[in-house]
Amino acid sequence: MIMAIAVIVILGTIMALSLALNSQTAKRTTDVYLYEQAAILAKSAAEYSLLRIAEGGPCSHHNDLNFQHDGIYNISITNRYIYTNPNPCAGTANFSSYTNPAPFLPDTNGTVIMDIAVSVTDPTITSEPIRYFRRTIQKL
Repeated sequence: MIMAIAVIVILGTIMALSLALNSQTAKRTTDVYLYEQAAILAKSAAEYSLLRIAEGGPCSHHNDLNFQHDGIYNISITNRYIYTNPNPCAGTANFSSYTNPAPFLPDTNGTVIMDIAVSVTDPTITSEPIRYFRRTIQKL
């Protein structure tokens, strides 16, 4: 009888450990999947932002874009433009740019610095917030 109780206790301990490891693996797999999707979405968001800039014409640049993808991913894009003197869009409303010629070479004229943040903060999907940040420099 004591031997049977010992076997049941050992089997119960092994099953509890197995269940804990299984749930940790499932959580880790979900987090890795969400992080990889966020990285891919950040690359796509850069292309989307360039499209929005291109279709707006000169000096109608988009500084900030915020939207959701699939109701899960919050995507935020902030654009800052670099123009060496003269700045063709000086005085344009809601236009954020760097125009000091000292730190920039003439080749950087007409460049945009994009800061893209993709995050998942829904507690029903993941227990920890997932955030992917990407900074890219694109020539206009």
